[in-house]
Amino acid sequence: MTTKPKARKFRIKRTAAPGDTASPQPQAAPTEDADPVALRARQAAAPAAAVAPDTPAKATPARAGEVASSAQVDTEQDMDAIRREGLTGRQLRMARRVAQKHGLPATSDFDAVRLLRQNGIDPFQRSNMLELVVPQNADDAEAVPQDGEKGRVQLPQTVPAGGANLPSTEKLNPMERRMREISEIQRDITLRRRKKMGLLMVRLAFFVLIPTFLAGYYFYKIATPMYATESQFLIIQNEGTGGASALGGLLPTQFATSADSIAVQSYLQSKDAMLRLDEDAGFKSHFTDGDIDAIQRLTEDPTNEEAYKLYKKNIKIGYDPTEGVIRLEVIAADPDTAKVYSERLIDYAEERVNNLSQAKREDGMRDAQQSFDKASEKRREAQQRLIELQVANGVDPEAVIAAIRGQITNLETLTIEKQLELAALMDNARPNRAKVEGAQGDVRRLEAQLAALRRKMTEATEGENSLARQAVTLQLAQADLVNADANQQLAQTGLDAARTEASRQVRYLTVAVRPVASEEPSYPRKFENTILAFLVFAGIYLMLSLTASILREQVTS
Repeated sequence: MTTKPKARKFRIKRTAAPGDTASPQPQAAPTEDADPVALRARQAAAPAAAVAPDTPAKATPARAGEVASSAQVDTEQDMDAIRREGLTGRQLRMARRVAQKHGLPATSDFDAVRLLRQNGIDPFQRSNMLELVVPQNADDAEAVPQDGEKGRVQLPQTVPAGGANLPSTEKLNPMERRMREISEIQRDITLRRRKKMGLLMVRLAFFVLIPTFLAGYYFYKIATPMYATESQFLIIQNEGTGGASALGGLLPTQFATSADSIAVQSYLQSKDAMLRLDEDAGFKSHFTDGDIDAIQRLTEDPTNEEAYKLYKKNIKIGYDPTEGVIRLEVIAADPDTAKVYSERLIDYAEERVNNLSQAKREDGMRDAQQSFDKASEKRREAQQRLIELQVANGVDPEAVIAAIRGQITNLETLTIEKQLELAALMDNARPNRAKVEGAQGDVRRLEAQLAALRRKMTEATEGENSLARQAVTLQLAQADLVNADANQQLAQTGLDAARTEASRQVRYLTVAVRPVASEEPSYPRKFENTILAFLVFAGIYLMLSLTASILREQVTS
């Protein structure tokens, strides 16, 4: 806020030389500290005053008995009259600057006013003040309108005597004048402050109070009461190995089932669940009822996107990973309808959990079952091949070969004994011929039989249809059967492990808090919403005010 500058008092000192006809220029001596602007103006005007033709270059001391001229007396009277006008310091400085602009040799601010008026220039006219800011060309600046010329009026306007717009001629001491100016400044500050406060209250009422009142009126009088139904359920996992305990390993494992809980939460918040709820319980038809206010009501034929937006607003689902609990809150215009919606959504969640666990069990069992089926098929094929070989051969090739080998071994033993007996008979000087021939016949028959068995043995071990080939084929078939049994056993073990893992992957949805129809409306929360609306509107007003202030400061600077 700018304050009115304080007026300064000047007194005139006159000195005249004896016999000097030129009227001396008055000198102003300020009674208070000189204003810096006025001081610079006086310093700038000093050279002009020094070279002025009507100003003496050197003042001579006054001599006694000498009388001042009439021009000097008129000048002093004009100066006294100007002082009595009560001009402000700002007006005097402006007059000094106008005099400097027109090249008038003013020695003081009052002298500048006097010289301007003598030249027909009003120092306080607005156009003269603007010319100080926007200078004109030299011809226009120095030109003075003559008598009879048309143009703006240069002389000050006369006013009726005793008018209220004349400056006061009351003489006050500096202290009283200072106190009066301070009181006027304080009064002006008070008026401006009251005006600004009034404008502030109007803006607050328009931007904050009235919108808050309208919002509160809506929440208290227009908004349809909504009923909320809350329920809680959690997903548990079978951690037991089947019969390990009476509980069967049913323990809440919030970390193991977090993925399933998140999947169930996402499904209940999806558009699929909304469409299913609309088909089963009429979600759209309930919120298109005419008893619901226009803000919370759907249109007559809403689209799925509009219904889904309202669905996400009225169906609130939250999952707590630390406890593994899913909280469900359903909001509707009727408490029984809210309860029905909550029960439907819990059924959808249970069905989704069962589908998820069933998919996991099937995925875990599929590979194990396929491996076991392949192992069983191979064992069956190996066993069938062994049986076919045994039927085709009729006898056991290994047993036949073993029997032939046994017979050859026995015949070889008998042959050796008979040869020894024959050798003993031949060692006599006169052997018994009958015994010798009998021993020789036994040896010959045993060797023939041994040769026949050896031929049979050779025939059994050589050729594609030999007993040895049949024995090898049979042994390979038996080895394949043994390997098939081992693979089937491993597949059986993997299948059992897969069954155990599948049983452990079973998920169960347990309802911790059943939905119950509420008797009192839960929404809208009238007081809280009204306070929130007040804070929102106040914040918007504050942001707009700060933005406007910053822009105004940038523009003015």
